Amino acid sequence: MAIESTDPPDAMLPPPDAMLPTLEEIDSAAALVRSTMLPTPQYRWPLLCERLGMDLWLKHENHTPLGAFKVRGGLVYFAELARRGGVERIVSATRGNHGQSVAFAARRHGIEPIVVVPFGNSAEKNAAMRALGARLIEHGHDFQEAREFAEAIAETERATMVPSFDPLLVRGVATYGAELFRAVDAIDTVYVPIGLGSGICGTVAARNALSPATKVVGVVSAHARAYALSFASKRPIDAEVSTQLADGMACRTPQAEALEIIWRHVDRIVEVSDDEVAEAMRLIFECTHNCAEGAGAAALAAAAKEREANRGRTLAAVLSGGNVDSAVFADVLAGSGPGIDGGSGSRRA
Repeated sequence: MAIESTDPPDAMLPPPDAMLPTLEEIDSAAALVRSTMLPTPQYRWPLLCERLGMDLWLKHENHTPLGAFKVRGGLVYFAELARRGGVERIVSATRGNHGQSVAFAARRHGIEPIVVVPFGNSAEKNAAMRALGARLIEHGHDFQEAREFAEAIAETERATMVPSFDPLLVRGVATYGAELFRAVDAIDTVYVPIGLGSGICGTVAARNALSPATKVVGVVSAHARAYALSFASKRPIDAEVSTQLADGMACRTPQAEALEIIWRHVDRIVEVSDDEVAEAMRLIFECTHNCAEGAGAAALAAAAKEREANRGRTLAAVLSGGNVDSAVFADVLAGSGPGIDGGSGSRRA
């Protein structure tokens, strides 16, 4: 399901895009990011293009040191936090990739990281965060409850709360968009998954500066529709989350600042089901031998869903991360598992 943008009423028009970084700020962030990691590749895989019947580039954010794009934002955010000084302990909430970024970057600056995750979170993402030095606390049944508990911890433990959406985080993750648009000319449309919104807002900033003719399309889970509903109505709307595969997009409450940018700059939002995400995960592995987590494969799932309209165009899809639990990935590759055609094992072409 794709939801088209309509102009908001004058009373709902967002303020100027103060949260979007300039190209100078993005390039400054890129220099900081490159001190820790190389630019990630963008590949046009012939077999994948043949299977989809379209010209498509994958931006491989699964190739970062933490297996996901979030590390870029963490490096930039904590460099500024360290520059200001006076922070000994931080706390943040996550479903996994943001938490890894927080733990990784905090420890580089001698700051103690506390990370709150909801019950039932990815076991392997939890293990990775602990290995990176985070004190991991499980609380709540979804990200929103975990975030509210993290805010309480910030008061009781005198810790600095690190949000999942912030101008510095957007500035950091915008660096992958700048890499993509400088490497590939004349991209017609780029598909970007939406969790809380830093990735798509960073992509918008890079697009505005380097490839203004490119359409930015947001992708959400059909089982976590908060951003899709908010986009269509031009007001924030909460929505229950039931996705069992795309935990990186399991957002119940949208971020107001991200919505304002999305309303102004995003062409449309496409919803993809867990079945469609699972098929995209299989397709990525079969055609490129890359591992994609659910949210990481969602952009490709959306491009495939719109394949008829996309023929003859140059497209890009952000493979935002590859941090999927091994047992879940094995089930997906076998065509079974939670949320995939009811666990029946059937496959979609």
